[in-house]
Amino acid sequence: MSQNVRKGEELKELELLEFLHANELITSAKSAIDIKQFANGYSNLTYQLDVEDKSYVLRRPPFGAVKRGHDMGREYKVLSKLKTGFDQCPKVYAFSDSSAVMDAPFYLMEKVDGIILTVKESKKRQIASDQFTIVADTWLDTFVRLHHVDYASVGLEDLGRPAGYVQRQVENWSKQYLKAATLEVPEAKQVMAWMQDNQPKTYEHTLIHNDFKYDNVVFKDDSWKHINAVLDWEMCTLGDPLMDLGTSLAYWTMHTDGDMVVNGLPSPTMFEGNPGRLEVVEAYASKSNRSIQNLVFYYVFGMFKIAVIAQQIYYRYHKGMTSDEKFAHLDKSSQFLCMYALQAIQKNKIENLF
Repeated sequence: MSQNVRKGEELKELELLEFLHANELITSAKSAIDIKQFANGYSNLTYQLDVEDKSYVLRRPPFGAVKRGHDMGREYKVLSKLKTGFDQCPKVYAFSDSSAVMDAPFYLMEKVDGIILTVKESKKRQIASDQFTIVADTWLDTFVRLHHVDYASVGLEDLGRPAGYVQRQVENWSKQYLKAATLEVPEAKQVMAWMQDNQPKTYEHTLIHNDFKYDNVVFKDDSWKHINAVLDWEMCTLGDPLMDLGTSLAYWTMHTDGDMVVNGLPSPTMFEGNPGRLEVVEAYASKSNRSIQNLVFYYVFGMFKIAVIAQQIYYRYHKGMTSDEKFAHLDKSSQFLCMYALQAIQKNKIENLF
Protein backbone atom coordinates (compact mmCIF):
# COMPACT_ATOMS: atom_id res chain seq x y z
CA MET A 1 0.00 0.00 0.00
CA SER A 2 1.42 3.38 -1.02
CA GLN A 3 1.11 6.64 0.86
CA ASN A 4 2.51 10.16 0.76
CA VAL A 5 6.26 10.34 1.27
CA ARG A 6 7.28 10.57 4.93
CA LYS A 7 8.94 13.78 6.09
CA GLY A 8 12.70 13.49 5.81
CA GLU A 9 12.50 10.67 3.25
CA GLU A 10 11.76 12.75 0.16
CA LEU A 11 13.48 12.19 -3.20
CA LYS A 12 15.09 14.80 -5.46
CA GLU A 13 12.46 15.06 -8.18
CA LEU A 14 14.40 17.11 -10.75
CA GLU A 15 17.51 14.94 -10.52
CA LEU A 16 15.39 11.79 -10.64
CA LEU A 17 13.61 12.97 -13.79
CA GLU A 18 16.98 13.62 -15.43
CA PHE A 19 18.07 10.10 -14.48
CA LEU A 20 14.89 8.55 -15.91
CA HIS A 21 15.34 10.48 -19.13
CA ALA A 22 19.03 9.57 -19.42
CA ASN A 23 18.11 5.90 -19.12
CA GLU A 24 15.38 6.25 -21.78
CA LEU A 25 12.61 5.42 -19.34
CA ILE A 26 10.72 8.65 -20.09
CA THR A 27 10.64 10.94 -23.12
CA SER A 28 11.15 14.25 -21.32
CA ALA A 29 12.96 15.30 -18.15
CA LYS A 30 10.33 18.03 -17.74
CA SER A 31 7.43 15.61 -17.34
CA ALA A 32 5.27 15.75 -14.24
CA ILE A 33 6.06 13.03 -11.72
CA ASP A 34 4.03 11.74 -8.78
CA ILE A 35 5.96 9.96 -6.02
CA LYS A 36 4.37 7.80 -3.35
CA GLN A 37 6.03 5.73 -0.64
CA PHE A 38 5.13 2.14 0.22
CA ALA A 39 4.12 1.82 3.85
CA ASN A 40 4.88 -1.88 4.22
CA GLY A 41 8.31 -3.12 5.16
CA TYR A 42 10.87 -2.31 7.80
CA SER A 43 14.10 -2.23 5.84
CA ASN A 44 14.88 -0.64 2.48
CA LEU A 45 12.68 2.28 1.41
CA THR A 46 10.45 1.67 -1.59
CA TYR A 47 8.71 4.30 -3.71
CA GLN A 48 6.29 4.26 -6.64
CA LEU A 49 7.05 6.72 -9.43
CA ASP A 50 4.18 7.58 -11.78
CA VAL A 51 5.32 9.50 -14.83
CA GLU A 52 4.17 9.65 -18.48
CA ASP A 53 1.53 6.94 -17.93
CA LYS A 54 4.24 4.60 -16.64
CA SER A 55 4.86 3.27 -13.15
CA TYR A 56 8.27 2.39 -11.77
CA VAL A 57 9.41 1.24 -8.34
CA LEU A 58 12.51 2.74 -6.73
CA ARG A 59 14.45 0.98 -3.98
CA ARG A 60 17.02 2.70 -1.76
CA PRO A 61 18.56 2.12 1.70
CA PRO A 62 16.98 3.72 4.78
CA PHE A 63 18.32 7.12 5.77
CA GLY A 64 21.12 6.70 8.30
CA ALA A 65 21.42 2.94 7.77
CA VAL A 66 24.70 1.07 7.83
CA LYS A 67 25.77 -0.23 4.43
CA ARG A 68 25.69 -3.87 5.48
CA GLY A 69 22.46 -5.50 4.26
CA HIS A 70 21.50 -2.51 2.09
CA ASP A 71 23.69 -3.04 -0.98
CA MET A 72 21.56 -1.76 -3.86
CA GLY A 73 24.16 -2.65 -6.48
CA ARG A 74 24.21 -6.23 -5.27
CA GLU A 75 20.42 -6.46 -5.26
CA TYR A 76 20.29 -5.02 -8.79
CA LYS A 77 22.87 -7.58 -9.94
CA VAL A 78 20.87 -10.46 -8.45
CA LEU A 79 17.65 -9.44 -10.17
CA SER A 80 19.24 -8.63 -13.54
CA LYS A 81 20.92 -12.05 -13.73
CA LEU A 82 18.38 -14.23 -11.94
CA LYS A 83 15.60 -13.33 -14.37
CA THR A 84 17.08 -15.73 -16.94
CA GLY A 85 16.66 -18.75 -14.65
CA PHE A 86 13.85 -17.76 -12.30
CA ASP A 87 11.13 -15.73 -13.98
CA GLN A 88 9.31 -14.96 -10.73
CA CYS A 89 11.37 -11.87 -9.94
CA PRO A 90 10.84 -8.26 -11.04
CA LYS A 91 12.47 -6.83 -14.14
CA VAL A 92 15.05 -4.15 -13.32
CA TYR A 93 15.82 -1.10 -15.48
CA ALA A 94 18.65 0.98 -14.05
CA PHE A 95 21.03 1.38 -11.11
CA SER A 96 22.83 4.45 -9.79
CA ASP A 97 25.35 5.16 -7.06
CA SER A 98 25.79 8.80 -8.10
CA SER A 99 25.45 11.33 -5.28
CA ALA A 100 24.23 13.82 -7.87
CA VAL A 101 20.92 11.96 -8.09
CA MET A 102 20.48 10.85 -4.50
CA ASP A 103 22.43 10.63 -1.25
CA ALA A 104 22.51 6.84 -1.57
CA PRO A 105 22.64 4.13 -4.27
CA PHE A 106 19.28 3.06 -5.72
CA TYR A 107 17.76 1.10 -8.54
CA LEU A 108 14.56 1.11 -10.57
CA MET A 109 12.40 -1.91 -11.31
CA GLU A 110 9.01 -2.69 -12.76
CA LYS A 111 5.86 -2.34 -10.72
CA VAL A 112 4.43 -5.84 -10.48
CA ASP A 113 0.65 -6.10 -10.46
CA GLY A 114 -1.11 -8.61 -8.24
CA ILE A 115 -1.96 -9.31 -4.61
CA ILE A 116 0.40 -9.02 -1.66
CA LEU A 117 -1.00 -10.90 1.31
CA THR A 118 -0.59 -8.90 4.48
CA VAL A 119 -2.74 -9.49 7.55
CA LYS A 120 -4.86 -6.46 6.62
CA GLU A 121 -5.30 -7.64 3.03
CA SER A 122 -6.22 -11.15 4.18
CA LYS A 123 -8.92 -9.83 6.51
CA LYS A 124 -10.25 -7.51 3.83
CA ARG A 125 -10.59 -10.38 1.36
CA GLN A 126 -12.01 -12.76 3.98
CA ILE A 127 -9.90 -15.58 2.59
CA ALA A 128 -11.43 -18.98 3.36
CA SER A 129 -9.45 -21.82 4.91
CA ASP A 130 -9.46 -23.90 1.71
CA GLN A 131 -8.00 -20.90 -0.15
CA PHE A 132 -5.20 -20.53 2.39
CA THR A 133 -4.31 -24.16 1.78
CA ILE A 134 -3.73 -23.26 -1.88
CA VAL A 135 -1.84 -20.09 -0.91
CA ALA A 136 0.56 -22.04 1.28
CA ASP A 137 1.14 -24.72 -1.35
CA THR A 138 1.86 -22.20 -4.13
CA TRP A 139 4.16 -20.21 -1.84
CA LEU A 140 6.10 -23.34 -0.88
CA ASP A 141 6.37 -24.57 -4.49
CA THR A 142 7.97 -21.24 -5.43
CA PHE A 143 10.34 -21.42 -2.45
CA VAL A 144 11.50 -24.90 -3.45
CA ARG A 145 11.85 -23.83 -7.08
CA LEU A 146 14.15 -20.99 -6.04
CA HIS A 147 16.36 -23.39 -4.07
CA HIS A 148 16.75 -25.53 -7.19
CA VAL A 149 18.01 -22.69 -9.42
CA ASP A 150 21.41 -23.47 -10.95
CA TYR A 151 23.09 -20.28 -9.72
CA ALA A 152 26.21 -20.82 -11.81
CA SER A 153 24.20 -21.04 -15.02
CA VAL A 154 22.65 -17.60 -14.40
CA GLY A 155 26.00 -16.01 -13.56
CA LEU A 156 25.63 -15.75 -9.79
CA GLU A 157 28.38 -18.14 -8.74
CA ASP A 158 30.30 -15.20 -7.25
CA LEU A 159 27.35 -13.90 -5.20
CA GLY A 160 28.59 -15.38 -1.95
CA ARG A 161 30.92 -17.88 -0.28
CA PRO A 162 28.73 -20.87 0.57
CA ALA A 163 31.52 -22.75 2.35
CA GLY A 164 31.50 -21.65 5.98
CA TYR A 165 28.22 -19.80 5.46
CA VAL A 166 26.48 -20.97 8.64
CA GLN A 167 29.36 -20.10 10.93
CA ARG A 168 29.76 -16.65 9.36
CA GLN A 169 26.04 -16.00 9.73
CA VAL A 170 26.01 -16.92 13.41
CA GLU A 171 29.06 -14.74 14.07
CA ASN A 172 27.97 -11.77 11.96
CA TRP A 173 24.40 -11.55 13.26
CA SER A 174 25.69 -11.85 16.82
CA LYS A 175 28.11 -8.98 16.23
CA GLN A 176 25.37 -6.89 14.64
CA TYR A 177 23.09 -7.46 17.61
CA LEU A 178 25.73 -6.34 20.10
CA LYS A 179 26.51 -3.26 18.02
CA ALA A 180 22.85 -2.17 17.95
CA ALA A 181 21.91 -3.20 21.51
CA THR A 182 20.14 -0.59 23.65
CA LEU A 183 18.97 -2.93 26.44
CA GLU A 184 20.70 -5.62 28.49
CA VAL A 185 19.03 -8.84 27.30
CA PRO A 186 20.51 -11.96 28.96
CA GLU A 187 18.45 -14.24 26.69
CA ALA A 188 20.19 -12.82 23.63
CA LYS A 189 23.61 -13.80 24.95
CA GLN A 190 22.36 -17.29 25.81
CA VAL A 191 20.95 -17.76 22.31
CA MET A 192 24.17 -16.53 20.68
CA ALA A 193 26.28 -18.92 22.74
CA TRP A 194 23.97 -21.86 21.99
CA MET A 195 24.02 -21.19 18.23
CA GLN A 196 27.81 -21.04 18.27
CA ASP A 197 27.97 -24.47 19.93
CA ASN A 198 25.15 -26.20 18.01
CA GLN A 199 25.49 -25.12 14.39
CA PRO A 200 25.61 -27.74 11.61
CA LYS A 201 29.00 -28.26 10.01
CA THR A 202 27.90 -29.76 6.69
CA TYR A 203 25.05 -28.59 4.45
CA GLU A 204 23.99 -28.01 0.85
CA HIS A 205 24.83 -24.87 -1.11
CA THR A 206 22.03 -23.15 -3.03
CA LEU A 207 20.74 -19.72 -3.93
CA ILE A 208 18.76 -18.43 -0.93
CA HIS A 209 16.43 -15.45 -0.55
CA ASN A 210 16.70 -14.93 3.23
CA ASP A 211 13.33 -13.15 3.62
CA PHE A 212 10.84 -15.45 1.92
CA LYS A 213 7.38 -14.85 3.43
CA TYR A 214 3.82 -14.17 2.31
CA ASP A 215 4.13 -10.39 2.11
CA ASN A 216 7.24 -10.66 -0.06
CA VAL A 217 5.48 -12.43 -2.92
CA VAL A 218 2.93 -11.07 -5.40
CA PHE A 219 0.12 -13.48 -6.25
CA LYS A 220 -1.28 -13.15 -9.77
CA ASP A 221 -4.93 -13.26 -8.67
CA ASP A 222 -7.23 -14.70 -6.04
CA SER A 223 -7.05 -18.20 -7.45
CA TRP A 224 -3.75 -18.21 -5.50
CA LYS A 225 -2.22 -20.67 -7.98
CA HIS A 226 0.53 -18.48 -9.41
CA ILE A 227 3.06 -16.01 -8.03
CA ASN A 228 3.99 -13.20 -10.41
CA ALA A 229 7.08 -12.11 -8.50
CA VAL A 230 9.12 -12.53 -5.36
CA LEU A 231 10.18 -9.20 -3.83
CA ASP A 232 12.90 -7.88 -1.47
CA TRP A 233 16.11 -9.57 -2.61
CA GLU A 234 18.49 -7.48 -0.50
CA MET A 235 19.74 -10.47 1.55
CA CYS A 236 19.89 -12.99 -1.30
CA THR A 237 23.12 -15.00 -1.32
CA LEU A 238 24.60 -18.48 -1.68
CA GLY A 239 24.36 -20.70 1.38
CA ASP A 240 22.43 -23.34 3.27
CA PRO A 241 18.81 -23.56 2.02
CA LEU A 242 17.71 -24.69 5.48
CA MET A 243 18.88 -21.34 6.87
CA ASP A 244 16.41 -19.81 4.42
CA LEU A 245 13.71 -22.20 5.61
CA GLY A 246 14.49 -21.36 9.25
CA THR A 247 13.91 -17.65 8.64
CA SER A 248 10.62 -18.38 6.87
CA LEU A 249 9.53 -20.60 9.78
CA ALA A 250 10.35 -17.79 12.20
CA TYR A 251 7.95 -15.53 10.31
CA TRP A 252 5.35 -18.32 10.13
CA THR A 253 3.18 -17.21 13.05
CA MET A 254 0.51 -19.69 14.18
CA HIS A 255 -2.71 -18.85 16.02
CA THR A 256 -1.55 -21.19 18.81
CA ASP A 257 1.59 -19.13 19.46
CA GLY A 258 -0.12 -16.85 21.96
CA ASP A 259 -0.98 -13.16 21.99
CA MET A 260 2.60 -11.90 22.28
CA VAL A 261 3.61 -13.57 19.01
CA VAL A 262 0.32 -13.07 17.18
CA ASN A 263 0.35 -9.35 18.00
CA GLY A 264 4.11 -8.82 17.82
CA LEU A 265 4.86 -10.83 14.69
CA PRO A 266 1.52 -10.90 12.84
CA SER A 267 1.29 -12.89 9.62
CA PRO A 268 -1.52 -14.25 7.43
CA THR A 269 -0.08 -17.69 8.26
CA MET A 270 -2.00 -17.53 11.57
CA PHE A 271 -5.36 -17.82 9.81
CA GLU A 272 -7.23 -21.11 9.49
CA GLY A 273 -6.24 -23.26 6.54
CA ASN A 274 -2.53 -22.60 6.78
CA PRO A 275 -0.33 -25.53 7.78
CA GLY A 276 1.59 -25.43 11.05
CA ARG A 277 5.35 -24.97 11.08
CA LEU A 278 6.04 -28.69 11.37
CA GLU A 279 3.70 -29.34 8.45
CA VAL A 280 5.59 -26.73 6.41
CA VAL A 281 8.83 -28.55 7.22
CA GLU A 282 7.38 -31.91 6.16
CA ALA A 283 6.00 -30.46 2.92
CA TYR A 284 9.29 -28.70 2.14
CA ALA A 285 11.24 -31.93 2.73
CA SER A 286 8.89 -33.82 0.42
CA LYS A 287 8.86 -31.23 -2.37
CA SER A 288 12.63 -30.59 -2.25
CA ASN A 289 13.76 -34.18 -1.55
CA ARG A 290 15.87 -32.85 1.34
CA SER A 291 16.38 -34.51 4.69
CA ILE A 292 16.00 -31.91 7.43
CA GLN A 293 18.27 -32.21 10.44
CA ASN A 294 19.02 -29.64 13.17
CA LEU A 295 15.54 -28.14 12.79
CA VAL A 296 15.58 -26.31 16.12
CA PHE A 297 18.89 -24.64 15.25
CA TYR A 298 17.50 -23.31 11.96
CA TYR A 299 14.33 -22.04 13.63
CA VAL A 300 16.24 -20.41 16.50
CA PHE A 301 18.60 -18.74 14.06
CA GLY A 302 15.61 -17.38 12.12
CA MET A 303 14.04 -15.95 15.28
CA PHE A 304 17.32 -14.40 16.37
CA LYS A 305 17.92 -12.86 12.95
CA ILE A 306 14.51 -11.17 13.06
CA ALA A 307 15.35 -9.98 16.59
CA VAL A 308 18.56 -8.40 15.29
CA ILE A 309 16.79 -6.71 12.38
CA ALA A 310 14.17 -5.30 14.78
CA GLN A 311 16.89 -4.04 17.12
CA GLN A 312 18.85 -2.42 14.29
CA ILE A 313 15.76 -0.58 13.09
CA TYR A 314 14.95 0.53 16.63
CA TYR A 315 18.54 1.78 17.01
CA ARG A 316 18.06 4.07 13.98
CA TYR A 317 14.78 5.32 15.48
CA HIS A 318 16.41 5.78 18.89
CA LYS A 319 19.19 7.85 17.30
CA GLY A 320 16.73 10.03 15.39
CA MET A 321 17.68 8.67 11.97
CA THR A 322 14.04 7.88 11.14
CA SER A 323 10.77 9.31 12.41
CA ASP A 324 8.48 6.39 11.57
CA GLU A 325 6.49 5.72 14.76
CA LYS A 326 5.96 2.05 13.89
CA PHE A 327 9.60 1.57 14.97
CA ALA A 328 9.11 3.02 18.45
CA HIS A 329 8.76 -0.28 20.33
CA LEU A 330 10.90 -2.60 18.25
CA ASP A 331 13.44 -2.89 21.08
CA LYS A 332 10.79 -4.70 23.13
CA SER A 333 9.92 -6.87 20.13
CA SER A 334 13.57 -7.79 19.73
CA GLN A 335 13.80 -8.74 23.40
CA PHE A 336 10.72 -10.93 23.15
CA LEU A 337 12.03 -12.72 20.05
CA CYS A 338 15.22 -13.58 21.92
CA MET A 339 13.13 -14.95 24.79
CA TYR A 340 11.07 -16.97 22.31
CA ALA A 341 14.20 -18.39 20.66
CA LEU A 342 15.55 -19.44 24.05
CA GLN A 343 12.26 -21.16 24.79
CA ALA A 344 12.63 -23.18 21.56
CA ILE A 345 16.12 -24.21 22.66
CA GLN A 346 15.01 -25.25 26.13
CA LYS A 347 11.98 -27.21 24.88
CA ASN A 348 13.79 -28.51 21.77
CA LYS A 349 10.87 -27.86 19.46
CA ILE A 350 9.43 -25.20 17.11
CA GLU A 351 5.73 -25.29 18.05
CA ASN A 352 3.70 -24.98 21.27
CA LEU A 353 6.46 -23.15 23.07
CA PHE A 354 4.32 -21.40 25.68
